[in-house]
Amino acid sequence: MGILRRNRSTGTDRPNGPDTPTGPDEELAELAAELVREPRPETTARTGVRRLARSLTRARLSRARPPQVGDEPAASSRSPITDRLLAAAPRIPVRDLATLRRQHAKASTPEELADRLVTGACRATAAIGMGVGAAAVVPTVAITAELAAELLTVAAVEVKLIAELHEVYGHGAPGTALERTTAYLGAWAQRRGIDSMSLLRPSGVLALGAGARVRQQVSRRLARGSLRKLPSLAPFMLGSALGAHLNRRDTLRLAALVRADLRTRPPLSGPDYWEAAAPR
Repeated sequence: MGILRRNRSTGTDRPNGPDTPTGPDEELAELAAELVREPRPETTARTGVRRLARSLTRARLSRARPPQVGDEPAASSRSPITDRLLAAAPRIPVRDLATLRRQHAKASTPEELADRLVTGACRATAAIGMGVGAAAVVPTVAITAELAAELLTVAAVEVKLIAELHEVYGHGAPGTALERTTAYLGAWAQRRGIDSMSLLRPSGVLALGAGARVRQQVSRRLARGSLRKLPSLAPFMLGSALGAHLNRRDTLRLAALVRADLRTRPPLSGPDYWEAAAPR
């Protein structure tokens, strides 16, 4: 899953070391971060998703080989898309509250800051849907790879949004990078806030079997997402407009559900968490 370190200048978790190998997982994490930063991400989304699709295709071909003695029979039932998201998620840079407040200085309340984050994520996922819908008319594009790349990129943007909304409402997940990632992936799949108390137990999420459970939940969520996004492969602008609309609607609905859940809970970071993270 990669070794993470906290980047003090940006308040994000990033892969450790300058020689970290690049691949689909790193590209996915970087693309998710870039899309929510871009004021106009349409071009970034189109080129980024196509680049990721090519990378996914290369990775799949490089792993292709005849079955070997000792191969695990159950491996064929695993979802490559789910595996990619689980591998990339710990690499997605998540900004802490102090960083978010510094970058969005005009947001004076948690609700205003959350609104800004949701707007940015909706803009990014809509741009992804727009780019993939338009790509459907290009004969040289492998549509299945494009759709897989779209699903992964939208999921990565939404997982980043989930994690940062938890920071905004004072519910940042404790524990190791793997435990935090598992918690946020579970929250994304279940459309609600994380179960903070399970992370505080001595056994931790992995001993509770959350890793396997979250894998199943994420796989089901991605499968449902692929069915919803099939209409975005309709010809040209119809596919583009519909893909953008579906992505924006789903991201907005996800954010509303998670925010509603987080508002009902007292901040895990204490009642003064917002003031403590004020820019200095």
